[in-house]
Amino acid sequence: MSHDPPPPRGGPSGLPPGRPPRPRPGDRRPVTPPPFEPEEVTQISSGTWDEPSVRRPPTPPAGQPRAVAPRGPEPGADTPSLSGRLTGDDRPFQGRAVPHRRAPRPGPMPAEATRYTNAFSGSLPPPPGPNPPRPGPPPGPPPGVRPAPPPRPRPDDPPTEVIAPVRDAYDDAYDDEFDDEHRDEDDRAEPPPPPQDSAGRKTVRAVGELLITAGLVILLFVVYEVYVTDLISAGKQDDATHALDDEWGANTVEPTDEQRQAKHDLIAGQAFAKMYIPVFGPDYKFSVVEGTTDKDLEIGPGHYPNTALPGSPGNFAVAGHRVGKGAPFNDLDLLNSCDAVVVETRTDWFVYRMLPKSSEVAGWAQTEKSTSPRCAEVAPLGGSYDKTVGQEIVLPSQGEVINAVPHFAGTAPEAQQAALMTLTTCHPRFSDKQRLIVHAVLTQAYPKAPGFVPEELKEQ
Repeated sequence: MSHDPPPPRGGPSGLPPGRPPRPRPGDRRPVTPPPFEPEEVTQISSGTWDEPSVRRPPTPPAGQPRAVAPRGPEPGADTPSLSGRLTGDDRPFQGRAVPHRRAPRPGPMPAEATRYTNAFSGSLPPPPGPNPPRPGPPPGPPPGVRPAPPPRPRPDDPPTEVIAPVRDAYDDAYDDEFDDEHRDEDDRAEPPPPPQDSAGRKTVRAVGELLITAGLVILLFVVYEVYVTDLISAGKQDDATHALDDEWGANTVEPTDEQRQAKHDLIAGQAFAKMYIPVFGPDYKFSVVEGTTDKDLEIGPGHYPNTALPGSPGNFAVAGHRVGKGAPFNDLDLLNSCDAVVVETRTDWFVYRMLPKSSEVAGWAQTEKSTSPRCAEVAPLGGSYDKTVGQEIVLPSQGEVINAVPHFAGTAPEAQQAALMTLTTCHPRFSDKQRLIVHAVLTQAYPKAPGFVPEELKEQ
């Protein structure tokens, strides 16, 4: 049995007949490209371009290599011109001139063409009728390049359509009916006539206007009495104090001179002494003037005429306003027993202390105040002064509170009289129905000396 391999199919090389053998890796055969022939373009005289017909060289039979055509004409060969190749004329270029035709410029666009202009796309519909042929032969594609397909026509944008709003006929009818109905009611309605003023209505209006006016007047009066008069009185008090300082500086009397005694020249409306209440603060200081009239009290506290002078036996009585006009005695009700009231004259310092109140008289010896150094010289007076207490409220008609011996009808000898000081003011605030009375007794007297100030002025 033979083991020879089967004969190969096809030809001697084992390939099907008619197929050229494959080149081996060691073979170097020249590869000949197919010959290049220009494409023939057929021109249609109707103005449009059809697909050009291309004439290609025949395919060589199987097993034969393709002939390679030279890329350019041989030297010396006649070369047809470009226009000849386009028109089929194979005559060589002999220097003849080819007329150049310039395409005419397009004319102005008709008004009909802009009627369908779209603001977004800017396209125009094509003009009606067939496309007119272009003048002159259209330029053909260069040799060896396939012509580009004709551009696809752009779709025509439809004109913008305005859609009218849709309204319901029922709503229109209802609105018209509603408007007509209310318009008729408005036409029929007439404004009511203004009511006539009766006698009672006029009276009420007049009384209301009078009350409002009176309220405004009272309010302005209160503001004037509380604030404006304080400013006016403060100015007058400063003038009186400066005048008193000038008088004391010009007429100085040495306290050691026993033969010469300073006498108070009491003139109505002029200051002659100064009063301090330390518990009301170090800035509490008023000049005391002579007289208790309204004009005098606008300056400051006023001394009751025909009452004792500071430091003398009897009753040194002083009046002052509680609200407005400086209000020197605004806080007089805050004084307590043994509180000091210091009076300064041209030559002396006098210290008065408030007597015990009516509620403290009975058990004064057992109270803690009785053992205080401030109250060493303070105690209920008794005897003719059994009704004289530190604070009391009386009627304006009870003038006996400023007598030499308060609430005493008779006349007591001067040697038996105590040196008292009485302060009077209105009570309650913003009213003059009553009087607030404060009684104090003289406890200390100091002669004035340069740079000397009583210790009582430092009490708080």
